[in-house]
Amino acid sequence: MRDLTEEEQIAAAQAVADVLDRIETPLEVALTPDAAEARAALPRHPEWGTFALILACYLVWGGALFGLAQVSHLLAVLLAGGMVALHSSLCHEVLHGHPFRSRRLNEALVVLPLNLAVPYGRFRDTHLQHHQDEDLTDPYDDPESNYHDPAVWARLPAWRQRLLRVNNTLLGRMVIGPVIGQISFMQEDWTLVRRGQRGILRDWGLHALGTALVLWIVSLSALPVLAYLCAAYLGLSVLKIRTYLEHRAHEDMHGRTAIVESRGLMGAVLGFLFLNNNLHIVHHLYPGVAWHQLPALYKRHQARFQARNDGYVLASYASVFRQFAVRAKDPVPHPLWKSPE
Repeated sequence: MRDLTEEEQIAAAQAVADVLDRIETPLEVALTPDAAEARAALPRHPEWGTFALILACYLVWGGALFGLAQVSHLLAVLLAGGMVALHSSLCHEVLHGHPFRSRRLNEALVVLPLNLAVPYGRFRDTHLQHHQDEDLTDPYDDPESNYHDPAVWARLPAWRQRLLRVNNTLLGRMVIGPVIGQISFMQEDWTLVRRGQRGILRDWGLHALGTALVLWIVSLSALPVLAYLCAAYLGLSVLKIRTYLEHRAHEDMHGRTAIVESRGLMGAVLGFLFLNNNLHIVHHLYPGVAWHQLPALYKRHQARFQARNDGYVLASYASVFRQFAVRAKDPVPHPLWKSPE
């Protein structure tokens, strides 16, 4: 499956916006497939709260580097790591058309790659491809899938199978997952470059410039560059908590997408850093709805969302740690995969 071009994304967003203009049913009422198509529409009005949160993220990040680092490098790493995770969630909001109608303006707001690892343009294109819900968890067509084709899995050397099994526990995903994910991501992109896919080298080139700028800013601060590399890794590790259980193998495409109810202090903190993307089935059905609207939408139709994803609901992130810290939630080979004849 190829990535959408910028022109195709704009045309698709405008087409869905036209559909939304014709829908008389309020946004929250119907969860039908036709209504779900309207969720991809770009926001109609500026979202000043999201804009303010982007600015606040940069301010807190800068405060960690230039202020808190003078008191404690450890606390600065923890705070900067949290902002790396939050910034990645804000990048997710931007690629879905927030906070403004202008794509260029939105993307300019998240131009600094605080996580140092993932080019925004590649994240945008692969994530939009991931939103083809009929392909969710597909080892080939879902770029965010952690499942392997069973035939490919069987041919892997034993050491690599053991490593991927560790990666399928929550602690493993947090500790080694960022490295495994980065290597896989870069290998996939290099394969696409060799096949002549356009735009990938441009995105990596822009990312290299942004990364150099971030590291230059860090070099001027009270936080050592090595400590910041730890903060960036911490932010990516925190994000792995969210992505660890967002999707599962299921015959129905909507049954593949999770709900994690953000109960307790851990749930509140992670829910904020993830910008409510723990309510993942709500986001997949309503991808154009802003992060701050998701909890109310879920609360109004909780039973219907839970029925829609066939009860794939986890009570809290604390319960997720208790269940899966050292035990795999899923096998690595896709349990429902049927190889082409």
